[in-house]
Amino acid sequence: MRESAKTTSKKEAQSFLEKRRVQKREGTLPDTSPVKRHAFNELAKEYLADGDVKALKSFWERRYRVQQLVAKYGNLPLTDFNTKVIKQLKDELRRKNKPATVNRMLSLVKNMFEKAASEGYDMVSREVLQKVRMVKSIKEENERTEHLSKEQCQELIDVCSPHLKPIVITALNTGARRGEILSLQWKQVDLKHKFIRLNKTKNGKPRTIPINETLRATLEAIPHGPESLYVFTDRNGNRYKSVDTSFPTACRRAGIADFHFHDLRHTFASQLAEAKVPMATLSRLLGHKRLVSTMSTPICQTVT
Repeated sequence: MRESAKTTSKKEAQSFLEKRRVQKREGTLPDTSPVKRHAFNELAKEYLADGDVKALKSFWERRYRVQQLVAKYGNLPLTDFNTKVIKQLKDELRRKNKPATVNRMLSLVKNMFEKAASEGYDMVSREVLQKVRMVKSIKEENERTEHLSKEQCQELIDVCSPHLKPIVITALNTGARRGEILSLQWKQVDLKHKFIRLNKTKNGKPRTIPINETLRATLEAIPHGPESLYVFTDRNGNRYKSVDTSFPTACRRAGIADFHFHDLRHTFASQLAEAKVPMATLSRLLGHKRLVSTMSTPICQTVT
């Protein structure tokens, strides 16, 4: 293998050559073979195959976030990662996500590089690891989220599992309670005249909710026939009785902390209030017996 002496002096070059010959005889010749430049997608593959990582309860959430990183950095050599690259990622995430989401992603990146440097992946140098580590997390505000912005609504919908997505869309576009949605039957849905009739409600009074175009398209896409009873069912036609697992999972994937399914109802109310929908109309859509019930909710207090 050829090696440059990095000099234009013939005398220095001859001295360098002699030194290498001596090292070869003594068995001390340094390894001058080129270092392989690993790409980020190689690191991602090794990381997700790691036994310790696969054993984590949060593995599937981590896998989802790693896939997001691969989409962005897949072919970028690991040697090109530095403080500037990670800071740019941090800034991009901050524009669309809450501090907790940003910090989880930064923590994941650091963990990937730490494993690569210390657990035998043989991909990352300590120098690169140190540069990645230098970017600090951001301060988190531990206030509970009671309603979402339109951007957050879309982010949540995008990460919902197939069976959960139409349920969440229905909640966001009707303000109906979880029980009202999961027990919804096709006979209560009039797609032609665009309304839903809720007969069994919390206050005992039936109410009618209009169907907008987003909800209409969602409901029309759900397979059903004349024999179908409930709107939201599994492949065997059995209605879903709970979203206690799938909904929190979707929230974690969307980076939405401390958010409950009932808060989708708050989100519906908040967005209508911001659109200047009369309070009496909003109260009727939510199924409140008294207007004061609507006026006393935290959301209405913040937007009136």
